[in-house]
Amino acid sequence: MNKSGLTIATGPVSAKANAEIVQMISANTISSKIAKDVLDIEWAERTGSPKQIVESRGLKQLTDDSALEAVVDQVVMGNPERVDEVRAKPKAAAWFVGQVMKATGGKANPQKVNAILRRRLGLSPEG
Repeated sequence: MNKSGLTIATGPVSAKANAEIVQMISANTISSKIAKDVLDIEWAERTGSPKQIVESRGLKQLTDDSALEAVVDQVVMGNPERVDEVRAKPKAAAWFVGQVMKATGGKANPQKVNAILRRRLGLSPEG
């Protein structure tokens, strides 16, 4: 908006559309990364319905445990050298979370991914 010289009041995204985006984030329907994408789409297309954008483009956040577990397992098995590194330095688990996010196009729920990853690698839940 700054680049365009606009304010919230003069921008092309309505207050209602902004509220829908915030509600979808709060309900874990979309991630903050997806929210930025939805906002960009709404800005460009002015649909008036971010919910419709999410539905029609398949942008809902992936929260199904079994689907997330499968992606986590695939990423972990594909990077065995990183497993030892993470077990020695648990904060390095963020790399795996990033890879799962990349593999799911940013749709995975990062908190769930982190919890599944910690279980799979035998790390303490809190880090």
